[in-house]
Amino acid sequence: MSDVTQKRAAIIAIGRRLYERGFIVATDGNVSVRLSSSEMLITRSGVGKEALTAPDVVRWRLENKPQPGSAVSSECRLHQEVYHRRPDAGAVIHAHPPYVVALSLAGLKIPDDALPEVVMLLGSIPTAPFAPPSSASGAKAIRKLILTHDAIILDRHGALTIGKTLTEAWFNLERLEYAARVTLLAHTIGAPKKLTPTQKKQLVAIAAQYRLTK
Repeated sequence: MSDVTQKRAAIIAIGRRLYERGFIVATDGNVSVRLSSSEMLITRSGVGKEALTAPDVVRWRLENKPQPGSAVSSECRLHQEVYHRRPDAGAVIHAHPPYVVALSLAGLKIPDDALPEVVMLLGSIPTAPFAPPSSASGAKAIRKLILTHDAIILDRHGALTIGKTLTEAWFNLERLEYAARVTLLAHTIGAPKKLTPTQKKQLVAIAAQYRLTK
């Protein structure tokens, strides 16, 4: 099995997982994997990710601009922006996890000093400025944030996560939605309790010791 075939199969599997976990509905969401410094594989537009087939995962050059009616995902620019700005990025997932979207709609942020998993594995989680879905301004909205963050909330439009591998990008998305869910639940009870500066420093040191992704 060729490398392209393997990566295409991995994207198909992640698409199914996104749908089954409720992170997307209908034809929402898009997934890509870098093939080289100039090319990627990305899901095409208008297809439910629970039923992807090999032809639904297309090769696309990073410098090509998506045109109306083209097969490539309408959010192609988001993925291109990541790969241009982050040479270490090997995969990108854009999804609409409901707890992340709910926090965004409510104007609430995921604190970076409450959950150990966030401190150690994600770090601070910014929210990109609002940009209409499928617009060129979406890439501009994440341009600076993506340089230093592997998980970004898109205002009213879900989340964008990256990783060296597709599995890592998926884990970052899972962690992000878990953190959003816990944060929202905490707000129904009271204000989330913060870690002390000393506790946060300990967590950062442990993450560095074990070389955890952050």
